[in-house]
Amino acid sequence: MSFTIPVPGVLEEEAARRDPAAEPPHTGSALAMFPGQGSQRPGMAQHLLARYPDTAGRVLREAGRALGAPLAEICVSGTAEQLAQTQITQPAVLAVGLATYEVLRREHGFTPAAVAGHSLGEYTALVAAGVLAPEDAVRLVLRRSALMAEVGKRVPGAMSAVVGLSSARVEALCREGDIPGVVEVANYNEEWQTVISGELAAVTEAGRRAGEAGAERVVPLRVGAPFHCSLMREIEPEFAAALDRCSFADPIIPVLSSVTGTWVRSGAQARRLLRAQLAGPVRWLDVLHTARAAGLGPYVETGPGRVLNGFARHTVPEATVRSTNDARHITALLRAGAH
Repeated sequence: MSFTIPVPGVLEEEAARRDPAAEPPHTGSALAMFPGQGSQRPGMAQHLLARYPDTAGRVLREAGRALGAPLAEICVSGTAEQLAQTQITQPAVLAVGLATYEVLRREHGFTPAAVAGHSLGEYTALVAAGVLAPEDAVRLVLRRSALMAEVGKRVPGAMSAVVGLSSARVEALCREGDIPGVVEVANYNEEWQTVISGELAAVTEAGRRAGEAGAERVVPLRVGAPFHCSLMREIEPEFAAALDRCSFADPIIPVLSSVTGTWVRSGAQARRLLRAQLAGPVRWLDVLHTARAAGLGPYVETGPGRVLNGFARHTVPEATVRSTNDARHITALLRAGAH
């Protein structure tokens, strides 16, 4: 089956606002895109600490204190195996995204017209928009990752990227009644790349059928749990309690939600969306369509990796897309004046 219906009582007002051009921010200005889990790599903060030790170091040290771990050291010298652990990966990617953003903002005057984050990256986007305090974001991500890891231990789960089939075709495959167990669409990344998530046997079978239906590739993802599917719904109440302990302000920079693909209008709405995000799919394709309709550009992937750059190039081919995952790309961004 496919989880594409908004969670009752949470997303009704968001679902009613599907006009992608509604209330656009400043036309022709940058969209800062914050990546999520899967963008981590060994040494991903080394260039930041080498060139901006004060600004980047402060962010990573503060995040490490909230985490209770030497995060700066992990983001410079941690192994791929360390960074593959969900409870390390998520705070580390968050912290490097925040450090990158602070370097661009404080050191170079980078002022995006809007922000968006892919899954985990939504927490980074909310900090950048003034909705969440950085230490609250780290604590929430730590709790989120711990709860997700518990689901992963209880349920033999999996995720796979299906490349070369439309999302509608993938949804239909997930709904086929004879597939054993839970398999649902987890990520609408681009027109021809959709991620499925659920129980291992069901994801494996749906992937096999996708290959028979003409998918170019079905790529199993190295993840610690079946994210963004209904198997995560059991942890919603516990995570909601953690959300309730944090303050959520209204955005000072427009935020696009990866849960709805539309604008976040208040701190209260942001809180509801973070709960819904656990079991709901990432609608990144809708985020990019909304950004395009708003006239945003360039698209700046702010943090480690270049995954979101690829999605943007395939979805908005006319757009200028920039990355910040090393010193060379940051220099190119600044020379281009993408402020």
